[in-house]
Amino acid sequence: MAERKAWSEKRAEIMSRPGAGAAYEAARIRFELGEAVRLRREELGLTQTELAERAGLKQPAVARFEAGGTMPTIPMLERLAEALELRLSVKLHPLREAS
Repeated sequence: MAERKAWSEKRAEIMSRPGAGAAYEAARIRFELGEAVRLRREELGLTQTELAERAGLKQPAVARFEAGGTMPTIPMLERLAEALELRLSVKLHPLREAS
């Protein structure tokens, strides 16, 4: 029977594959955006359905977004921001400062 690899070894193996770093970064961005929307929605006491109505979306689209399942467009982010009583701000950081 083969020995099991530690998670750190398995992760290093996966991340060494071509394109894995970019896919990981995209997943991180989707997750962080979804989490930010969910936290603000909950702060305002809104349901996913109510947020969807405010943003001109359907509830399943909000659920997918909050779960990190979709990469939003800038217009979609603007609609969500307005529905959440926020202003969208996009910033670029040098790679050495980004984390």
